[in-house]
Amino acid sequence: MDWTFEDFKTKLDGLQPSVRKEALKIAQELVKENGYSREKAIKEGIKRAEEWFL
Repeated sequence: MDWTFEDFKTKLDGLQPSVRKEALKIAQELVKENGYSREKAIKEGIKRAEEWFL
């Protein structure tokens, strides 16, 4: 399942491209491996990607 920036544009708009890409990657893994909903996964993915970036 490939997600794109457009799927979550409003949530990802303010992120740097590398953080955005990492957030989508993390969110996909959370849905696939942990059964997260897409909405919950993208929120957690953004949080983890921002931590990863720092």
